[in-house]
Amino acid sequence: MRPSSNLLAIIIAACVLDQAVPVPAADRLNVLFVAVDDLRNDLGCYGHPLAKTPHLDRFAQRGVRFDRAYCQQALCNPSRASVLTGLRPDTLRVWNLPTHFRDVHPDLVTLPQHFIQHGYHAASIGKIFHNWGHALQGDPASWSVPQRMHFASHYADTPLLDGQRDWPPPLGPRQRLECLDVPDDAYFDGQVASAAVRTLGELAESPAPFFLAVGFWKPHLPFNAPKRWWDLYDPSSIALAEHREWPEATPREAWHNGRELPEREPGTPVPDDQARQLRHGYLAAISYLDAQIGRVLEALEQLRLADRTVVVVWSDHGFHLGERGLWCKTSNFELDARVPLIFAGPGMVQGGTAQGLVELIDIYPTLVELAGLPSPDSPLRLEGRSLVPILRDPSQPGKPAAITQHPRPPYYGKGQPELMGISARTENWRVTQWRDWVTGSVVARELYDHRTDPDELVNLADNPAYAEILAQQQRLLPPHRPDADGKRSDN
Repeated sequence: MRPSSNLLAIIIAACVLDQAVPVPAADRLNVLFVAVDDLRNDLGCYGHPLAKTPHLDRFAQRGVRFDRAYCQQALCNPSRASVLTGLRPDTLRVWNLPTHFRDVHPDLVTLPQHFIQHGYHAASIGKIFHNWGHALQGDPASWSVPQRMHFASHYADTPLLDGQRDWPPPLGPRQRLECLDVPDDAYFDGQVASAAVRTLGELAESPAPFFLAVGFWKPHLPFNAPKRWWDLYDPSSIALAEHREWPEATPREAWHNGRELPEREPGTPVPDDQARQLRHGYLAAISYLDAQIGRVLEALEQLRLADRTVVVVWSDHGFHLGERGLWCKTSNFELDARVPLIFAGPGMVQGGTAQGLVELIDIYPTLVELAGLPSPDSPLRLEGRSLVPILRDPSQPGKPAAITQHPRPPYYGKGQPELMGISARTENWRVTQWRDWVTGSVVARELYDHRTDPDELVNLADNPAYAEILAQQQRLLPPHRPDADGKRSDN
């Protein structure tokens, strides 16, 4: 994947001038924007001992893998809105599932919308923005053509056999595990991959550069990959989570009841046999997802588009599988906040690993710079920073801190929360404050030393020996912003 001499000259010039240089339409890079749902860093290329993910592992060898990338909120709607606008949840004022960012900021220029404004054809297949509420209409301003396969419940992902299901399908039973011997295209992600492959074939015939967003629904619950993906794993080799009890010194404000896991009373323990089945199902869903992404990447190669296409694969947030008794997402802990992020394309290092701290809001300015586009003319300034210097040299430093937040109670519906938890991950530490939603007063604190406690089990915030470090780390947290009136109040 070597850039042409003409394109390389443009990239070098942009670097020297430290600003975007307009790129002629004929030389513009395409963008393949691959979104994944609920995937923590359980991939072979991230060192997971069991995960069978050959396609993403090969893809990582083509580009740069970010080992310390973090989402801005571990919930689908705010995370995806943040990525697609380049703005933090507090700036968007989007912290729940129902609120569409345009209800608050109708004139924002989204990432694909910005590409459209500069001559790109933008298309969306699968789950890119959140998948319900306003998502029935999607965000028409962001796409050149109507979105496809973007609106449904995850629990409507029941098998499609012999064409016996319309899109979107009716709501299916809320079953969390399903292992059926059906083709990959029986479920959403196989259909998304097939549609993406067909669309790439059409785009290859067009002279216009494209921005193609492909959103996969897995490994989000239910864990219902076709049987052949379950069969990749020996159930006896799948261990339960370590440290399945809530840590004694961790404030209860950080806890949540895992309400997304159905067929159980929220907050009750999951029996060991069921926990092992769930962990098996998560791995099966990841391998199924990997194969579908592989189909799309293979089509890109076969169509001879790879040498002029930037590809980014990212997950909206991580996931818990019984660690410290938590299931699903909506926390500020490392397993929810840290996500896979991989770039590949012309002008980047191949097989690079970046250790610096980065955030998902950095994707927007990165793609803009790679495409040679100017900054968007939007009411709010992008809050991320371009990762292009790291893509050229992965040893370059990242940010001093990556910020993740989540309200309490977990903010699925509309209404006013009681607390906002704001967390900063730094080189060696994670610090979290739980703040009163209205006043910003701090009601609980957490401090974890990742050098000795990577599982975040020992809260040092109340240990006098760490008072100076706690004060130092807390200075990296942003000021308090949400309150009852929609006004700002500083902490």
